[in-house]
Amino acid sequence: MDQTIALAPEPAAPDQSLDDGELTKLNPNYAHALRVQTALMAIPVLIGSLVLEAIMRENALLPPGVIAGPVLLIAIALIIRIPSRRYSARGYQISADRLRVVRGLLFRYDTVVPFSRVQHIDVNQGPLERFFGIATLTLHTAGNHNSSVALPGLGEPLAREMRETIRAHIRRDSL
Repeated sequence: MDQTIALAPEPAAPDQSLDDGELTKLNPNYAHALRVQTALMAIPVLIGSLVLEAIMRENALLPPGVIAGPVLLIAIALIIRIPSRRYSARGYQISADRLRVVRGLLFRYDTVVPFSRVQHIDVNQGPLERFFGIATLTLHTAGNHNSSVALPGLGEPLAREMRETIRAHIRRDSL
């Protein structure tokens, strides 16, 4: 007995061409910059563990390396793992009229900014970013909550090119 069950056609999905597309990865130098940034943040913790270990050694409470050794191993693991995870969790997609920025490890944020809402655009570089040749593109929109969207880790020439592309689109819309 052959029974055929006719299923109702699924409703047409809204146009999600921008939201379902492949994300563009950030500049690989961004992962290196994150690694250096993480190492710089680990230095005070390492110094604190060395000081604590020196105090404990004076009182002969612990053998050498009991505190600083594990702290150093944890710091090395974090310096290797966290920046690469953060790098792979970020991406962007630019279309003719909007920019989509995706970020987050534990909490994922997927932000779409229509160019018609952009009030002004910044390209920022700190000393570490300049050293690695990357920049952060920041789009400012109207409103108080989440009124700016930052896209770090772009190659500096690409960030400036994207700024000019968005600026040209804004000019076209305002005419």
